[in-house]
Amino acid sequence: MITISETASGKIKEMLEEEGTPGLFLRIGVKEGGCTGFSYGMGFDDEEKENDKSMEVADLKVVVDDDSLKYLFGLIIDWKDSAMGGGFTIENPNATATCGCGSSFRTAAAAGKPDSDC
Repeated sequence: MITISETASGKIKEMLEEEGTPGLFLRIGVKEGGCTGFSYGMGFDDEEKENDKSMEVADLKVVVDDDSLKYLFGLIIDWKDSAMGGGFTIENPNATATCGCGSSFRTAAAAGKPDSDC
């Protein structure tokens, strides 16, 4: 299960509206790389693939590929305003370590892998 806060959902809906392309949905994924082992991917897409899982979250269509799903179970996406304008934040209960920039993470299964420079 993925949770998207009301504030984040509102920002995503605004962004979808600005795109002006019907049929777009939010795609969330994970790929190997980043400072601590895995990095997040989040963007709009209009094409589902065979190994995708589709779900309705906060009145948004969210699609996650099957390989990423195990790393994203329990994920919480929020939006925080700041003096620099704000941005999305990610809280992942599967992460045992995160990068200082917050865009990459490590799981318990990858705990023995060395870090690279951020």
